Amino acid sequence: MVQFKKWQLYLVILFSFFAIIFSLPNFLSKEILEKTPSFIPSEKVVLGLDLQGGSYLLIEVDTQSVIKENLETFSDNFRTSLRKNKISYKKFNLEDQFFSFSLRDENKKNDLLKILSKYEQDITHESNDQNLLKFYFKDEKIKQIQDNAVSQSIEVVRRRVDEFGTKEPTIQRQGLDRILLELPGVTEPERLKKLLGKTAKLTLQIVDEDLSWDALKSGKSKPGVIIYESDKELDPSGNPLLFAVKKRNTISGDLLINAFPTVDKGSPVVSFEFNNKGGRKFGKVTTENIGKRLAIILDKKVISHPNIREPITGGKGIITGQFTFQEATDLAMLLRAGALPAPLEIIEERTVGPSLGADSIKSGKLASILGFTLIIIFMFLIYGTFGIFANVALIFNLLILLAILTLIKATLTLPGIAGIVLTIGMAVDANVLIFERIKEEMKHNLSPIATIDTGYKEAFKTIVDANITTLIAAMMLFGLGSGPVKGFAVTLSIGILTSMFTAIMFTRILIIIWLKRKMPERIDL
Repeated sequence: MVQFKKWQLYLVILFSFFAIIFSLPNFLSKEILEKTPSFIPSEKVVLGLDLQGGSYLLIEVDTQSVIKENLETFSDNFRTSLRKNKISYKKFNLEDQFFSFSLRDENKKNDLLKILSKYEQDITHESNDQNLLKFYFKDEKIKQIQDNAVSQSIEVVRRRVDEFGTKEPTIQRQGLDRILLELPGVTEPERLKKLLGKTAKLTLQIVDEDLSWDALKSGKSKPGVIIYESDKELDPSGNPLLFAVKKRNTISGDLLINAFPTVDKGSPVVSFEFNNKGGRKFGKVTTENIGKRLAIILDKKVISHPNIREPITGGKGIITGQFTFQEATDLAMLLRAGALPAPLEIIEERTVGPSLGADSIKSGKLASILGFTLIIIFMFLIYGTFGIFANVALIFNLLILLAILTLIKATLTLPGIAGIVLTIGMAVDANVLIFERIKEEMKHNLSPIATIDTGYKEAFKTIVDANITTLIAAMMLFGLGSGPVKGFAVTLSIGILTSMFTAIMFTRILIIIWLKRKMPERIDL
């Protein structure tokens, strides 16, 4: 144990170099970092919400609207199957949780059961005394729809937050239908809340000119048509202008691959581009409907309705409207991030000011410095020269820990600082075990080399056992915990590994170098 190979020395030197290079930016100001050469790392440890301030949002996903939407789509497909199989029905009704109808010919019930056998994994049905059939989604299907809606919402929220420019957000699922969103550095989240509140479901549909404004005002409609309100335009009575649009040949916004704000004829507009499939469909629809209006609908509101003057076959177009440039920028951002599968509602909001975060950093720094200083004094007073070696190793242990946290872009929270403070104490624990074991071996009147060799050998197993059990506990905290608990577990786990390395490798090499140079006749501990 007293001897070491060259690769061990090189490994210690490499880790020391790594620790200095990657931890150094955390001790430099932003102005100095901007002047450093590009090949030198400039990343710092990212501070969490409780340290640099920011916003905390708890968002609820309206999964019931998704279930209803899926039920409506399923009922449309089911009715198509009935017509194909020449099964006539009456009293069709669609509710939030079910759809129902009655058969005109009871002899067709067996044919209906054959169709139902294709969907037996998704739906169940019941009938009453009036032969009214009710169809429901099964519980497994509902849970699948809810899980997919929340998972998709998390991904869309993540893309929108990334587009917004927030660094290192925390986005986690909570419970069945909620999303936890922590945004470090965002102290005025109104614009982001507005962006998150938009479902951003975009469709392009042909305006049906057969229904006049008076007819729409009186509530008239016809099959294959949907009535939408204008987003900003008003009719002569001061109410939102109504548009009748055709369901057929709807172009969905999920076919977009890019959108960005620009200026057209002095006004802000949003340019968009479809993928190959969307480009072909867009070209076909515009070719077949020259002279008609194309309604651009966002979240069931008509934001623009330009005339189609010529076929648009390039898969590109613009969305015009009464936009400010900020509104055009936000709309482009929403379209790039994609539509939410369900509306979101912010049910809880908290804002942490930077002053509170500064107080937390100040307290954390004070605790770390005080603990670090007391440990250094204690180790020097109790173990003398060997205590100095342990203190040097402790400094490099902290630098390595900080470098790793910087490299993996970990978010440092107040519990994370607590993990670092605990690591400071645990970092010297291994050295204390070794030094105390060396003290025990000194009673046997062995040579200094033999004493240190035996001390390291006997203490090694205890060090490994103690640190592995602590590491297992930290891994359980990370696996079962959330948010701040995970931050504590991460810093503690990294600290355990770095402290083992510095105690077993770094301190030992310092002691061996000292032994070879001083060649002491006895060890004073």
